[in-house]
Amino acid sequence: MDIGQSLNPAIDIGQIEGAFTQGYGLFLLEEERRSPSGGLYTTGPGTYKIPGFSDIPVQLNVTLLKGSSNPRAVYSSKAIGEPPLFLAASIFFAIRHAIAAARADVGLNDFFQLDSPATAEKIRMACIDQFTKQFPKPKKGSYTPWVVGF
Repeated sequence: MDIGQSLNPAIDIGQIEGAFTQGYGLFLLEEERRSPSGGLYTTGPGTYKIPGFSDIPVQLNVTLLKGSSNPRAVYSSKAIGEPPLFLAASIFFAIRHAIAAARADVGLNDFFQLDSPATAEKIRMACIDQFTKQFPKPKKGSYTPWVVGF
């Protein structure tokens, strides 16, 4: 990653790993759920999932680009947090590609919507098969949902 001239590479690498993990949570785990009246259901770590130690890849290789300077910044530095946070979107799109392959295996090559965060429930329901067909989407207005935002 191009961060300019690093004052402390160990801290910068930790920041990059942390930002990537935060992006992983943003794109795959962290889903706010509300009641139809607007009350918040996801009020703590038991209901609102954030990345934990087991979510971090066992091997996460980070290298810093050498010889890159930024003469217009303090100590020739560059931003560290935003690029790796958005790099985690690559996981979201890899999952979307895997879902498309699973759907193609059953003859579905049409467009499908996958909203972020791509939670395990959304991924499973997007992979159409004999199990997901048992739970068709109800028509709007035919029921009162227990949760909004899913």
